[in-house]
Amino acid sequence: MKRRQVPDGADRSAYDRALGMLARREYSQRELRTRLARAGCDEAESESAIGKLQQQHYQDDQRFGAMLVRARVGQGYGPARIRAELRSHGLADPAIRALLDAAEADWGALAVAQLRKKYGGRPAADHAERGKRAAFLLRRGFAAETVRIVTHSEVDDSRD
Repeated sequence: MKRRQVPDGADRSAYDRALGMLARREYSQRELRTRLARAGCDEAESESAIGKLQQQHYQDDQRFGAMLVRARVGQGYGPARIRAELRSHGLADPAIRALLDAAEADWGALAVAQLRKKYGGRPAADHAERGKRAAFLLRRGFAAETVRIVTHSEVDDSRD
């Protein structure tokens, strides 16, 4: 069966484009706005389309944020990195705090798991190695206190 070809979506409305995007994955309002603008959609038409999609519960920043938090925790990222990414998508700080609290992630255990994944089960050989491991965890978005506890407990565990 042949599919009807539409020339580069020239006739598609902002609503149709946005709905098509949302059919594939969740998007934040900011992402949809940007992608619709890049596609050449009128700003007023885009705002109207996004508003309609929100009323129909097809677009929801809270749902998008929850999906992103779950995905990033699953990938081993810390709260600072996740918070920054949520901000870049236009979510407000109170909503971000609520999403991170709802995740109920054990950040310490997640940091330890990331260290084991990257460095295996062996403890840091020296102070410089421990510094490298701490820098790795900080880049992944873990809080300095969590990093300090995890890297120092690793040293304490190896002395037992």
